[in-house]
Amino acid sequence: MDDSIARHYAAGDERDRVRGGSSRIEFARTKELLERFLPPPAQVLDVGGGPGVYAVWLAERGYKVHLVDPVPIHVEQAAAAAERLSNPFTAAVGDARDLDAPDSSYDTVLLLGPLYHLTERDQRVAVLSRARQVVRPGGIVAATAISRFASLIDGLRSGWLGDPIFRAIVDRDLAEGQHRNPTDRPEWFTTAYFHHPAELSNEAEEADLAPDGLFGIEGPGWLLPDLWDDPRNRLAILDVARAAEEEPTLLGVSAHLLLIAHRAE
Repeated sequence: MDDSIARHYAAGDERDRVRGGSSRIEFARTKELLERFLPPPAQVLDVGGGPGVYAVWLAERGYKVHLVDPVPIHVEQAAAAAERLSNPFTAAVGDARDLDAPDSSYDTVLLLGPLYHLTERDQRVAVLSRARQVVRPGGIVAATAISRFASLIDGLRSGWLGDPIFRAIVDRDLAEGQHRNPTDRPEWFTTAYFHHPAELSNEAEEADLAPDGLFGIEGPGWLLPDLWDDPRNRLAILDVARAAEEEPTLLGVSAHLLLIAHRAE
């Protein structure tokens, strides 16, 4: 793992990220979208599952989950969370590029993060291809990506666009999709690749997966995260996200994209 990525996650803050700010919208909407496509409680491989926030949610719903993540503190946090469940999941250190799993052994493979940090296309296609091998024929592969426009929109929301260092980050994001943070500000993220919406489906097809849908996760509501605290506004944010989720001209407005694909029979 790239040193800057390892340092970014080493503090273990990812466990609490989904409980604050616009990440609450990301978490709620990702679960909502997964519920539409995942089979009834079955076997799930959660690749890059971090501290286990989605593994906990799935295990509580009866799924048999195995989580792998390259960050040791994430695996420790996930294992601790699993111990508190009546249907505990398993967790181990592992890498999306070298999955230790038999072919056709899972009903669903989640890639809710690994593609962020694979900066070369051939790496991302290889990971998607390996996920296809691991999932059973007809099984689901769900993969997330960060939108090419995420830093631009976040900079507008947060007032960072006037900072010349941040502006240089944004300009490279837009031109190349290559996100690099030369500062020690974790809120500006770490080494990553930001997808143009059309790229994610193309990479899945190159990996011989059959896309079922590409969705903008948050919609424009992530620009106004404080509205989430009010139940009526929360419903409005979700309603707008659903209305815009597959509109091609609005996909990039979401900070995150979710691809649902399957392994053809």
